[in-house]
Amino acid sequence: MEVTLGQVLALLGAAMAVFLPGIGSAKGVGMVGEAAAGVVTEDPSKFSQTLILQALPGTQGIYGLLTGFVVMQRIGILGGNLLPLTTYQGLLVFAACLPIAIVGLLSAIAQARAAAAGVGIVAKRPEELAKGITYAAMVETYAVLALLASILMLFGLKLA
Repeated sequence: MEVTLGQVLALLGAAMAVFLPGIGSAKGVGMVGEAAAGVVTEDPSKFSQTLILQALPGTQGIYGLLTGFVVMQRIGILGGNLLPLTTYQGLLVFAACLPIAIVGLLSAIAQARAAAAGVGIVAKRPEELAKGITYAAMVETYAVLALLASILMLFGLKLA
């Protein structure tokens, strides 16, 4: 079977949905880890509190991976029965991946900044951890909305 441009575009969308939020999450988790390491050096008992904040920017990578799996399932690559997608269908799949790809990348970094500020809260007032989590979780809202948009578009496409 010859590979079509539509199949290539759909797989490119899946790849972008996975790697862009993955890059953002890796960068974000690293940024918060750097901030947390300084706090834990001074007070090792704050490790668990700062670890919670460090994990938050990692969710965008999970959302991107989930979207990539949905694309692979929808186009048949996971079952070994790749659909013969037209260029138009491939472009639609690619477009459906854009919300989580772009918002996932940018929101992971923005969330990391908020979470790193939360690490600063924990450094001075560890009893206020929930406030730091809340600031970072506000950014999460937009990653979840992007995930929802991408998934709804993907399930709304008629590919077969």
